[in-house]
Amino acid sequence: MISKRFNKPVVLTYHAAEQMAERHIDEETLADLIESGDVKYKDDQHLWIYKAYPARQDNMICAAAIERNNLIIKTVMINWELSDEH
Repeated sequence: MISKRFNKPVVLTYHAAEQMAERHIDEETLADLIESGDVKYKDDQHLWIYKAYPARQDNMICAAAIERNNLIIKTVMINWELSDEH
């Protein structure tokens, strides 16, 4: 997958792929999250991409990522809440 928004290939870690399967998040949803979710940067490389999906009972999905030559998705979380700590 290549992100048009970030203009980079997207790479999933093994952990992220496992979490997606466990949380029933398909690649189409992940692609939508990456391309249209809100973004919060922790620093110049680490970020969270998050979006509410009202049709899902767990609602807020968040991908923790590292932006380098690729957009590396480290993990995918559900029931995520934006806070000042993130």
